[in-house]
Amino acid sequence: MTIKSINGCIGCGECVQSCPCDVIRLDPKTGKAVITYAADCQICHLCRMYCPVDAIEMSPDKSIPVIVSWG
Repeated sequence: MTIKSINGCIGCGECVQSCPCDVIRLDPKTGKAVITYAADCQICHLCRMYCPVDAIEMSPDKSIPVIVSWG
């Protein structure tokens, strides 16, 4: 698993919208983000970068540094 946890989620949905692999979904009961397909995570860090409250924590054992391809 690459996304370790989502703590402090405010339910804005930014992580869901930013994830290109559909790893995170909003729980219909709580309105908070949940990790649904952790094995599909490509470690792009977009969910973490777009989260306005810094609620997403990546697992350090599988995380890679953010690589920016534009200059």
